[in-house]
Amino acid sequence: MNFLKKIFSRNSRSAKNCGNFNYKQILGFTPRNAEYYEAAFTHKSLGRKDKFGNKVNYERLEYLGDAVLGAVIAAYLYRHAPLGNEGYLTQMRSKIVSRAQLNFIGKSLHLEDGIKCAFPKKQMPDAVFGDTIEAMIGAIYLDRGYTMCQKFVHDKIIMPYVDIETLEHKVTSYKGLMIEWAQKTKKTLRFELCDSRESDLGQQFGIKLLIDGECVSKGRGTSKKKAEEQACRRAYYHLRRRIDKRSSGKK
Repeated sequence: MNFLKKIFSRNSRSAKNCGNFNYKQILGFTPRNAEYYEAAFTHKSLGRKDKFGNKVNYERLEYLGDAVLGAVIAAYLYRHAPLGNEGYLTQMRSKIVSRAQLNFIGKSLHLEDGIKCAFPKKQMPDAVFGDTIEAMIGAIYLDRGYTMCQKFVHDKIIMPYVDIETLEHKVTSYKGLMIEWAQKTKKTLRFELCDSRESDLGQQFGIKLLIDGECVSKGRGTSKKKAEEQACRRAYYHLRRRIDKRSSGKK
């Protein structure tokens, strides 16, 4: 762990230098090294670098936090879902740490108040909220260790937002659901790129979802994958009754 700390920070700074944003209010404790948390709330759009020329943003901490969060949630499910097999536990973990779920939690915590970026806060992509949650967990791991990460995840994510029974029925991939439905009903499902344009937030893709050659919905996102998911979500709610009947085995 000392090796990781050296990678992420050259010099320790006290919690008094956190700036105007109140990290303690969100974390539930006083940070020992503010640099980790400042990096966790810094978007790459600022182009910040330290005195050694290394990039300073949340991406590396996000990578670390993603791994720690997955481990904490896996342990929680192992204890609280004793009858679940490996496939069930994996599926439930994916639902808890899904991008949509983490984005929602990040918004609920009003993380935008502390996120530093080069674009207007009102234009902040939803993904930044989930990324920052994971980066925070990475910062906590480096600053206070795994046990404090467990407490943070339990208090801020599991207790307020995780209900296993509810999550069992939650859809995490509308694209997967639509593909499964199309296969069962022997329908042809196809995606088409309808436009691609640059915006202040980067490239935006427009995708059409066609079923048996007919366009049933459109989606837009910062990647083709995200645009396809949005198109499938819209198609699902448009065709919901038929899809739900087929999924439940009803005719």
